Amino acid sequence: MPHAVMHRLPMSAPDDVSALAAAIAAGTLDPASVVAVLGKTEGNGCVNDFTRGFAVQSLKLLFSRHIAPDRVDAIAFVMSGGTEGGLGPHWLVVEARAGDHAATGPSLAVGVAATRSLLPEEIGRVAQVDAVAAAVAAAMAKAGIAAAEDVHFVQIKCPLLTAERILEARGRGASTATAETLKSMGLSRGASALGVAVALGEVARDAIDDRAIGVDKTLWSGRASTSAGVELMVVEIMVLGMSAAWSGDLAIDHAVMADGIDVEPVRAALRRLGFDAAGQLSTDEQARLRALLVKAEASSTGRLRHHRHTMLDDSDISSTRHARAFVAGALAGVVGHAEIFVSGGAEHQGPDGGGPCAVIARKA
Repeated sequence: MPHAVMHRLPMSAPDDVSALAAAIAAGTLDPASVVAVLGKTEGNGCVNDFTRGFAVQSLKLLFSRHIAPDRVDAIAFVMSGGTEGGLGPHWLVVEARAGDHAATGPSLAVGVAATRSLLPEEIGRVAQVDAVAAAVAAAMAKAGIAAAEDVHFVQIKCPLLTAERILEARGRGASTATAETLKSMGLSRGASALGVAVALGEVARDAIDDRAIGVDKTLWSGRASTSAGVELMVVEIMVLGMSAAWSGDLAIDHAVMADGIDVEPVRAALRRLGFDAAGQLSTDEQARLRALLVKAEASSTGRLRHHRHTMLDDSDISSTRHARAFVAGALAGVVGHAEIFVSGGAEHQGPDGGGPCAVIARKA
């Protein structure tokens, strides 16, 4: 019976893997059992954010010194750019270790899968929705999660369009969902999220067509977190849930924030995991919290609880950057630190202006 182990480790730069190397040397992190690495890197989080690829390259070089190339390639590397405000750049390293753990299930279960390489003309369209839905089902099967209700979070890294990819498609006589590279990030995130929604039964497949992606805000998943990047053409998927087939001392719960300051659902998830959560977490409770993963976006109405915000009107800074910093600040006040995995751009991920959240912690 496998058990999950999660490490939250700091980084001083996108290529700083020293904390991982030290954990491997100390024997507290087993590279052979790593299934995924999530990273909050300090780039702009937009199309030209190459800190994500730089981080992945640095991770692969580290792991290649310890495990075979095919095992390195099997690891899901999910990099999310943008650590605005007080967000702390950090790594989340997920292991699936063999053998029973003293703490028995149901416990945190982890499944990883990837789609085939997408064609540029499939990005942001129903072909991506279908590919992701199938891969989520495959990841659930790998994790031994039989029921959709036992899935609490699906973390995804998906591709985007570049000028070169758009021209390549046109050269074959194909059209892409958009000719705007920045807009393609949102369409790809949205299509991936809808794939999760279909796989988990949150949205009916026949309710989705190309015209709905990025437009119909009534279609959303309460458990999808998707991030787009230039460094890949597949969609990498990590399903996190609870399963009696896993042992271990970790558990996960989730919540959906209605807007960027809706922290009470997060407190409720913390309480379900045995935290007091009446105020900011105590030092002892902070030690139990292994990860907080959140989606953030600026509401399309330009309003936050009836008051005007300017995140959409700033021509210098993308609204996703504002939203990451804003939500991180709100939640840092709850958990007592800012090493929070806040991913911007929540298309079809939670209601307009809000977003899903997952809490992973040691069992009480």
